Amino acid sequence: MSSVTTERGGDSYYGRPVLKEPVWKPEIPLYLFTGGVAGASGLLGLGARMAGNERLAKSSLYVGLAAEMVSPALLVSDLGRPERALNMFRVFKVTSPMSVGSWVLAVSGGATTTEAVCDLLGILPRFKLFAAGVSALVGGPLSVYTATLLSNTAVPAWHEARHELPFVFGASAGASAGAAAALVTPPWAAGSARRLAVGGVLAENVAMTLMERRLGFVGEPYHQGAAGTLTRVAKAATLGGAAVLALAGRRRAAAVLGSALVLAGEVALRWSVFKAGFQSARDPKYTVGPQRERLSARAADARTR
Repeated sequence: MSSVTTERGGDSYYGRPVLKEPVWKPEIPLYLFTGGVAGASGLLGLGARMAGNERLAKSSLYVGLAAEMVSPALLVSDLGRPERALNMFRVFKVTSPMSVGSWVLAVSGGATTTEAVCDLLGILPRFKLFAAGVSALVGGPLSVYTATLLSNTAVPAWHEARHELPFVFGASAGASAGAAAALVTPPWAAGSARRLAVGGVLAENVAMTLMERRLGFVGEPYHQGAAGTLTRVAKAATLGGAAVLALAGRRRAAAVLGSALVLAGEVALRWSVFKAGFQSARDPKYTVGPQRERLSARAADARTR
């Protein structure tokens, strides 16, 4: 059989991909975004409530509730049939990011819904606070588990980014939740949301830059094709939106513009990561190259002992 050698020394028969591309549909990158918004909104809402900012707490609650309602619908749409989603709850497997994530989403959704019902009816204030605490407790894992889910695959652009991707997704979730809350909250009550959005954007872009540098040539898909375009859009929109929020966010028009830019950039970021994974799976050099480099490093280490 014939083999084709790639630029980095990776080869495959007839130049065909070594890996099969993921079968996930476009609903998944949208879920990566909404799941992050839901998780970080729980944390922001509890923080605002503890600080006595009930207006921001209410905004964060209903932003989180909206994201919680959309997220399962996106998963069911990707799976094709509702019973496939229900099958995820037949067992709890701590070694499976998908199993853990499904249960985290269910607990978070239940807690957020309970808090919203208590708030709408004006009943059980202590139980409402308890539900808010549960929502915040699982909010962190909900914000980042999708990064673990992606990096637990063999897709090079995801797997090799396993050290930084949770930080990228966590910071992105914070920026998204902050921007969404600032969008629907009067500027006088949205200071914490604006700061979270700006801080999340800065942390996310630093983490993304460090990730791309450490990945080396495996990170090329993040700068090429559709993923590259989306990466550039994400950086420009998030940094531009953060600048608007930081400099003029107390004005309603600026808050809306800055928040919209941040949210658009965060959606583009999740799409860029999604597309980069597909692009890296298509080219065998991103799979075989790192494997050969690791084998060479081990051989060199063995010779020095």
